[in-house]
Amino acid sequence: MPLPPSSKTVAIRQPWPGRSMAVEEAQAEKGEALQVKRSPSSPQGAPKKRSAFGDLTNAHKTQHFVGKKEEAVVKGATKKAASKGSRVALSKNKEINIKKSQNRVPSEEAPAAKSDPVAKQDPVEKEDPCRTVEEPVEPVPPVEDIDKGHLDDPYANAEYAKDIFVHMREREEKFLLPDYMKDQPDISTDMRAILVDWMVEVQENFELTHETLYLAVKLMDHYLVKVPVMRDRLQLIGSTAILIASKFEERCPPCVDDFLYICDDAYKREELLTTEVSILQTLQFDINIPIAYRFLRRFAKCAHASMETLTLARFLCELTLQDYNFVNERASCLAASCLLLALKMKKLGGWSPTLEYYSGYKVEELCLLVKKLNFLLTYNHDQRLKAVRSKYSHR
Repeated sequence: MPLPPSSKTVAIRQPWPGRSMAVEEAQAEKGEALQVKRSPSSPQGAPKKRSAFGDLTNAHKTQHFVGKKEEAVVKGATKKAASKGSRVALSKNKEINIKKSQNRVPSEEAPAAKSDPVAKQDPVEKEDPCRTVEEPVEPVPPVEDIDKGHLDDPYANAEYAKDIFVHMREREEKFLLPDYMKDQPDISTDMRAILVDWMVEVQENFELTHETLYLAVKLMDHYLVKVPVMRDRLQLIGSTAILIASKFEERCPPCVDDFLYICDDAYKREELLTTEVSILQTLQFDINIPIAYRFLRRFAKCAHASMETLTLARFLCELTLQDYNFVNERASCLAASCLLLALKMKKLGGWSPTLEYYSGYKVEELCLLVKKLNFLLTYNHDQRLKAVRSKYSHR
C-alpha cells in the first residue's frame, strides 16, 4: 500500500559505477598532462638545440594543441583510452613538427645551396654586353711638344712647324728617284761620286749652308733622270746646280764668275747660264725638294741631341750623298736612320715615343737602313773620296 505523505523516504543514491575510478584516472591524467607541459622535451620547456628557423615554424601549433588538451582535462570528459590516444597523438605531432621544421629549413637555405654548384662549375661572371671590357694597357710615355717653347720666337714659326714637315713628307712622294744611271750612256756611279765629292769641297770653300749642298745634289739627280749627259759636261751640271741652290737657300749667293773660277775656266759664262735655264725648265721650276738635312735637324731637336751627336749624324748623312745606293731612299727615312745610328753609337738610348711621333717611323722600319748605313761607315771606302771625311775630321 502507498506510504503516507508525511513520511519521507530517504534514498541513498548509489555511486555511479566506475565514476570514482574515472575521476581518479582524470586527475592522474591531469597530472601527467601538466608534467608533459613542463617537460624539457616540450617546445615550451627548456631551450633545445634545433635549426635556425625551427621555433618560427611549429611553436604556435604545439601551443594550440596543449591548450586543447588542458580544456579536455578540466571538463573530465576524456576516457582512459582517449587520454592514451591523445598522448600518442601528441608524440606523433611532435615528430611531424620536427620533421616539418627539418624539411623547411633546408628549403629556406636552398638558394644558397643552389648557388654553390653554379659557382663551382662557372666561376666567371656573366658579362654585360653593353659594358666595355677594360684590357690592361701598358702606360705610354707622353709625347713632348718640342715647339711649345718657341711660340714667342717669330723666326721659329712654331705654330706652323708641324704642318710644314707634314707637307714636306707629302712632297717626298713626288720626288722619289728611280735607278736612272742605267739610262745614262756616258757616265757611271763612280763619276757621280767624284762629282759629289767635288761639290762638298765647293760648299766648304764658299762657306755655304748644308741645305745648299743637299739641294744641289738633289737638283743634279733629278736633272740626270730626264736628260742624258756626257761626261765632259757633268761638272758643268754640278756647278750650275750649286748656283741654283745657293740662290734658293743663301742670303748672299756667290756670283757667276766665282763658279766659273772654281771650274778652272773650263766653261764659258753663256754655257753656265744656258745650263741654269735648262735645269729650271726641265724641273718645271719646282725646286723646293725635301732634303734629308732639314729632317735631321728636326729629329735631333726631338731627341735633344748634343752638337757632338748631331755632327756624327751629319757625317753619316753626307756620306750617303756620294753613294748611289742611297739615291732612292726617302729623305725623312734617311735622316731618321742616320740619327738612330748616331744615338746607338753614342749609347744614348733608342727611338723615343717623341721621335716616333714626329718622324712617323718606328724602329722596325729603320733597322734595314741603319744596317746599310753601318756597312757604309765601316767598309773600305774609296781613297779618291776624301772631302767628307776631311770636312768632319777636325770636328
